[in-house]
Amino acid sequence: MPGTLYLCATPIGNLEDITYRVLRTLKEVDLIAAEDTRNSIKLLNHFEIETPMTSYHEYNKFDKGRVLVDKLLEGQNIALITDAGTPAISDPGEELVKMAHAAGITVTSLPGACACITALTLSGLPTRRFAFEAFLPADKKERKQILDSLVNETRTLIIYEAPHHLLKTLNDLLGTLGNRRVTVCRELTKKHETVFLTTLAEAVEYYTANDPKGECVMVIEGRTFGELARDSIDEWNKLPLGEHMQLYLDRGMDKKDAMKAVAKDRGVSKQEIYKQLL
Repeated sequence: MPGTLYLCATPIGNLEDITYRVLRTLKEVDLIAAEDTRNSIKLLNHFEIETPMTSYHEYNKFDKGRVLVDKLLEGQNIALITDAGTPAISDPGEELVKMAHAAGITVTSLPGACACITALTLSGLPTRRFAFEAFLPADKKERKQILDSLVNETRTLIIYEAPHHLLKTLNDLLGTLGNRRVTVCRELTKKHETVFLTTLAEAVEYYTANDPKGECVMVIEGRTFGELARDSIDEWNKLPLGEHMQLYLDRGMDKKDAMKAVAKDRGVSKQEIYKQLL
């Protein structure tokens, strides 16, 4: 029988955030696949876990992934851990999970710490609908495409950033999205954790004067549906009156209702629209 791949969430800072289930699993599996063995050995030593460990990271995820899948098919149980948080979230473990499923191997996830969810719950921004973007691409063209796609996003946005890139990313967000509310979470669950509720413009000003330290998670408010509707009306009001009318006629409205809708958009009376059309 094939073994099982266990996705084990590890602390994002505070070691007390690991679960009993993860600790038991790490001790019982045949092998632990870790993103950085030098980092993970500290965790294993702290909890006196002696299970053999091997590296699995961004630069060997395909070749090593095939090796791990072969071991799983031979019947070994493997635990996958990342440097901090939940494996496969903005993490090469995503590829191993795909490969394991394709090979018919059982995959199970042991829940625990996750920086994006921790930041979202602390942010003071809407949590019902959110979009996780992880780290923005370094490539300028791809980065611009992603940012442009977020301009009219109505969900709360979550973005990771390293401290030495934070100011640039805040400037890019301000220039593309406009001045939105943002919560900058730094060093989550650690001794010097900070949660900074501000705006993008104020954050740029603050971090221009103060060098950011520690890994950061930015939680940014989305646009409202009302704002999107107003934008559409503003654009329609720039059209010639006949084209504005045609937008409503194409929706199946009769001429009378279309004139009423155009009049409302333009803030004038229906009679005024009628006179202009004549």
